[in-house]
Parts: sequence; C-alpha cells; structure tokens
Amino acid sequence: MDSNDNIRVILADDHALFREGLKELIDNESDLECIGVAANGEDAIKLTEQLRPDVIVMDVAMPVINGIQALKEIKRIYPSTAVIIVSAFHYQKYVSDSMAAGVDGYLLKSVHRGELINSIRIVHAGQRVFSPEITSELAKRVTVRTKGEESVSEAYALNSRETRILELAAKGMSNKQIASEFSTSDQTVASCFNTIFRKLNVDSRTQAVIYALKKGMFTLDDL
Repeated sequence: MDSNDNIRVILADDHALFREGLKELIDNESDLECIGVAANGEDAIKLTEQLRPDVIVMDVAMPVINGIQALKEIKRIYPSTAVIIVSAFHYQKYVSDSMAAGVDGYLLKSVHRGELINSIRIVHAGQRVFSPEITSELAKRVTVRTKGEESVSEAYALNSRETRILELAAKGMSNKQIASEFSTSDQTVASCFNTIFRKLNVDSRTQAVIYALKKGMFTLDDL
C-alpha cells in the first residue's frame, strides 16, 4: 500500500510506556502510520490542527485538558476525524460524556492489542466500536422498564441537570451557590434535590453523593 493511503493516527496518553508501545504497534502495520504523539489533551488538539489525522486514539485522564474535553473540541472543529477513547475506566459518566461529544469508539486498556489495531481500521471506515463491558452498560441504559421486570439502575434516571447539581453539591457548594450557577432560585434547587433523593432512594446530600461516586456518575478527579 502506498504510504499516502495509510490511515494516519495521533496518540494521546500521559503514560509514555503505553504511548510508545502503541506507536510501535501501529507503525508495524502496513496500512497504519503514527504521525504524532501527545501527553495531554491540549497538545492533542494542537496536533490535530497541524497534522489533520484520520484517527485519534486518546486516554481520558490526562493533564492540562482531559481526553473528553479534547474530544469535544476536536469534534467541534474536525467532525470527520474519528476518535477512540482508550481508558482504564468505564465510569458511566465518562462513557455518557464521550458519546455525547461524538466519540467513535470507547475501549478499555485491557483490550487485546490486535483488537485495538483493528478498531482503528473500523472507525476509519465509519463504524463505531466499543469494548464488551461498555456495550453491556449501554444495553442497561436502554432497558425498558416494564412491570415485573428488573428496572434500570436509579443512577440512569437522573437527567444531565440533576447530575450537574449533585456534582456541584459534592464540591461543597450551597443551594444558593448552585442556584447562582444555574441562574435560578434557592427553592428550585431545593426542589431538584428532593427529586434527586427520591430517584436515588436516599435521604441526604451525603448519601446521594456517595451513591453517585459508587455508580461512576462522576469521579473524585472531577471534583
């Protein structure tokens, strides 16, 4: 294959060992070419602007700008660039935020190297790819609640506004501060908390925050 026809890939990961190992794997494939590497999301965005890759393989937890923020910016400017998130974690929030930003694939770092390499080809061809664990989580989220059947986890019942309110509460913000963030009233925020408590079947902010952390709705890194 002519080198001009190669799938051009950028890697973004703050772990040099993983980055270098994956670069070697890619460069050993006749149809793939690693054209740049980045150690944080900001550099990934800059490299994308400079090199216009076909595919970006990117971690979530990176310094300066994390992978999801970088994904949003890259997709905003270059929507046709395929992006695969490769992470050690599959927190519900990470997956949801990535999908909302238009991610083309979400793989766990436990993926076999051959599967990862093939996933680059898959997203370049316009298809999406997810690790089995991610697919399982997505299936839970679209489960229809019917009488006599097991219901979806309460964590998925919160809408994006309620999740954000709970995240701000976890950061120690008062109702008044949260109300200011949303340009609304204290009473409205208090009412939202009552709805959150009911949906999660808890009695307090503390219980709700603990529940949210356990379910991966947000992480300590987010706070």
